[in-house]
Amino acid sequence: MRDLMDAAATTRGAAPVIEVDGLGIRFKRNRQARRTFKDLFAGSSRRTLPGEFWALRDVSFEVRAGEAIGVVGRNGQGKSTLLKLVAQVMLPDEGRVRVHGGVAPLIEITGGFVGELTVRDNVYLAAGLHGMSRREIDERFDRMIAFAEVGDFLDTPYKHLSNGMKVRVAFSVVTELEEPIILVDEVLAVGDKAFREKCYARIGQLLEGGRTLFFVSHNENDLRRFCTRGLYLDKGRLVLDGDLETVLSRYHEDYAVTS
Repeated sequence: MRDLMDAAATTRGAAPVIEVDGLGIRFKRNRQARRTFKDLFAGSSRRTLPGEFWALRDVSFEVRAGEAIGVVGRNGQGKSTLLKLVAQVMLPDEGRVRVHGGVAPLIEITGGFVGELTVRDNVYLAAGLHGMSRREIDERFDRMIAFAEVGDFLDTPYKHLSNGMKVRVAFSVVTELEEPIILVDEVLAVGDKAFREKCYARIGQLLEGGRTLFFVSHNENDLRRFCTRGLYLDKGRLVLDGDLETVLSRYHEDYAVTS
């Protein structure tokens, strides 16, 4: 695996691949919160109605090509929401996200798979939806199946696989994409130790190839394995953006967490 310090040094002059400026998104705690047309035309989009809360607010940062960034914070502080906004599967209520290049999203990783279809059909479906041509899938199919270790289940409906097997299939498909930006949200927490080691090796290979990593995890060993920079979110705000160890130290001080 590449030397993280050398890798960090090479990214300093690189162009931004992710630009986040004044990002904010709000959700409803219940069905009572309603924003009327009058609110919208009155320019009150920043006003918070009863029953609403801001999952993220006033978040700004840049990610440069080749960086590996870990996002830390307690549950419910906006980490996964931030990745979904970067993946552009959610739209912000204020601010903007600019992503320069394609994204390989390891977020809610099994969400695009169809339970009634076989493993084989799901591989073709998922890879096709991510932009692979039929020829590309044919060329990589055996490699994806070998990585996922599901060769005996190709004609089994996806819904009958264990959760760990579902993640293996999804991980093998997404990491075959040639997109320059990888978004990872706790996916390595699922599966047995042997498969996690395969995932670690695969992510390491992608980083060595110059990919950019945006990584959410509560496992500090995983963060230290790949990341040199950290973003610390608390109550939807970006508390600190800095080198990973400094960010983790601040997080520990605030919540007395242990690794």
